[in-house]
This record gives sequence, C-alpha cells and structure tokens, in this order.
Amino acid sequence: MKHSTQRILTTHTGSLSRPKDLLEMIRQRESGKEYDRAALDKHLSEAVSEVVRQQADSGIDIVTDGEFSKPSFSTYVTSRLSGFGAVAAAPPGGGGGMFANWPEYGPWRAELMGAQVGGAQPGIPECNEPLGWRDFDAVTADISRLKAALKSVQVEEAFLPSASIGIIAQRTANSYYKTYEEYVYAIAGVMKDEYKAITDAGFILQIDAPEMVMDRNTNEFRDRPIEEYKKGRMELWVEALNTALADIPEDQIRLHICWGNQEGPHDIDVPLRDIVDVMLKVKAHAYSVEACNPQHAHEWKVWKDVKLPDGKILIPGVIDSTTNYIEHPELVADRIETFANLVGKENVIASTDCGFGTIAFRKDAVFPPLIWAKFKAMADGAAIATKRLWG
Repeated sequence: MKHSTQRILTTHTGSLSRPKDLLEMIRQRESGKEYDRAALDKHLSEAVSEVVRQQADSGIDIVTDGEFSKPSFSTYVTSRLSGFGAVAAAPPGGGGGMFANWPEYGPWRAELMGAQVGGAQPGIPECNEPLGWRDFDAVTADISRLKAALKSVQVEEAFLPSASIGIIAQRTANSYYKTYEEYVYAIAGVMKDEYKAITDAGFILQIDAPEMVMDRNTNEFRDRPIEEYKKGRMELWVEALNTALADIPEDQIRLHICWGNQEGPHDIDVPLRDIVDVMLKVKAHAYSVEACNPQHAHEWKVWKDVKLPDGKILIPGVIDSTTNYIEHPELVADRIETFANLVGKENVIASTDCGFGTIAFRKDAVFPPLIWAKFKAMADGAAIATKRLWG
C-alpha cells in the first residue's frame, strides 16, 4: 500500500449501496431460484465499472468494486465453498450483542427501517463436510470485473475485501470438524486461495474482521474477563489468519475491524485499547478502524500510548457510514490532523468508519446519493488537511 507521502490519500471500507435492479437479480440467485447468469454477469460488470467511476469522481484514491456481487461481506463464502450442506439454528443472543442492554431496541429499529427486502435464510449455514472450493470462478470474476473497471479511471490503488477466518467461523456452525480450533484452521486452509488470488492480481487485500471486537459480547464471553476472550478467540483467529497470509507480501494486506455498522446504542462495545495489542499482531501493512462515531470518536487517544509499528499505516474512519449527515470538510480535516499528529502524516489514510451496503438485503441506512456527497466531503477535508500538514 502507498503511504500518504505528498498528500492525504482517501479510501473507504468496501461495500456500497447496490442498484435496485442488480439487487433484485442477486436476490433471485441467493434464494435458489432460476436466474439468467449471463445477464447477471453483464449487469455486474456494468455496475462495477460505474461504481468505480463514481468513487474516482468523488475523490476516492483507493477504490474497490463495492462488493456488488456478494449478498454480504461474509456470507458470500458459504455459496462459494463446499462443505456447508446443512442449516443450523442461530444461537440465541449471539452475534455482536450490541443491544444486550436494550432488548426492545432491535425490533423497534427493524420497524423503523422497514422489513428486510428478501433473501435472508433462516438459521445459519452449517459445515457438515470437508471444506473446499465449489465456485472459485466467482473469485476470479470479481477480480476480472475490477480490473476492467480500472481501465477507464485514474486512481492510486484498488483493493478487494475478503472475509476473515474468524468471521466465517463465528457466523457459521460446525458439525464436521472435531474442535473449534480444527474448524478455524480448515477455514484458513481454503480462504488462503482467495487471499492469494486477490494479491496475485495486483490488488490490495482487505481482511474484514469485525468479530475481533463485536464477538466480545456474544453469550460465551460477555461476562468473562477480556483476557479470556483474547486468548480463547482473538489469538486463535490471528494465528490462523497469519497462516493463511503467509505467502502474501505484507504491503498488500490491510485489516478492517469494526463494532458493527448498525446505528444503535453500542454502549457495551469493547474499547479499542483493550484489544489493540492483538489487532497489531495481524500480518498487515495497514489497519482500518472505526474512529468517528459517537462511541469511538474519543479513541484517537489510544495512539498517544500505543505506538503504531514502524512502516505501518493507520486508516481511521473520518466520516460515519450510518447517518445521513454530510460531514463538514473542516471537521474531516480536523480528524485527519489529529491522527497525523500522533502517528505521522505519511502514515494516515482517510476512510469511512464502515461500509454503506454491508448486507444486500438490509435496507440502506444512508440515502444512496448522499454517499457520494459524503465521499466528496472526505476528499475536500483531506485536501484541507494536506495544506495544513505539508504547507
């Protein structure tokens, strides 16, 4: 990844709001109904080219495909991998636990946002056979579409997001492998192929790993000491992930963690300070972290005491992905400068807190046209910060 050597570069975390007609075609595919694969492939190619152009026009320097081909940032793997031949009941009270203190908030929010628009499956996928690849062509198709889209724009770099080992293990069930640890390493054994294909194509690989912080609040660990969670889960996920990344140059890897991009209380989110040591053990050149929403905007202070390793890059969120406010460029510039003064201006890339289209079948929290205005505000803020920092 490039450092911000002459100006503050901009990026985002990957997912963007999908066009309605594309969403309908993805819904048909994910529901198991017959669909026109050639038509979907054509539409995806056109949509990816358009969204890459929109990113470039909005001032984004490091672009991606919007994750348009995927039903969500993590569940896409269960249709591409073999071995998920069953469905298990979702664990009660599982997930990120962000509403644990407010059990009635979830239904209230769902009613406010409207019901899901379709495509959701009951329960969670269950691994009941050895894991392997069923549709690796889907990976190569993502790569090919982004390559084609980049031919018509001028940008600094491009990246493709990919699900972490831990998020796959946590959002699926296992009845085949004897232990959780064995299952985690089996996932690493297959996902390394996707990771390597992305970087072999010349792209930056973004590992999406919200489980690093969200799953502190699952039923299993919510009331246990943080060190038990770090040792029992985080350290395992990082070890397995680093194994899968072993053959990839570090400067082609960035890690994204987040506390869930749903607007909500988030009052029991684990503090960044409590887990940053394990996060920095991931073999990555850059670390993308939520940094501007109301529960985490104060955590820039962590970097007063925690040294960003030499040569690494911090990608803080400087615009929110859950509200329809358009951030003022001066505020964006202030946020960028705060981090630049702590870790070095060359080591900061401005970004969003999280994605705008993380789950295809969940109603978008942000009015889609406003996404581009928010991106423009980020780019304008980065320009302001550049003038202040470089003179």
